[in-house]
Amino acid sequence: MTFTVSYALRDAVACLRLVGELDMAAAPELNATIDGLHADGWFRLLADLTELTFCDSSGLAAFVRGDNQSAAAGGWLRITGAHGRVQRVLEISGLAEVLRYDGGPEVAAPSASGDR
Repeated sequence: MTFTVSYALRDAVACLRLVGELDMAAAPELNATIDGLHADGWFRLLADLTELTFCDSSGLAAFVRGDNQSAAAGGWLRITGAHGRVQRVLEISGLAEVLRYDGGPEVAAPSASGDR
């Protein structure tokens, strides 16, 4: 399954929607999207993983990189919607707790059609 990332800009948060398999081949696309958002001044990122079916260490590294770069600018990267194998990998790595999103429902991820 291919990987896609789309995003919508809502209030002060860039809401990313990740679909498919986030692996070594796909991680550069996520990194490039995060870099582009940072270049445009967006440092609060919420990644919806509801439709992410696989995530390997390259994907985990992309999340950590995004969070570290966001934090350096006073922001954060948080995840929501993980389930199944993706949730298990996040739990084993400890990232499920570190990148947990505790915000309210007012910040929603992009729809299936996506905003970008």
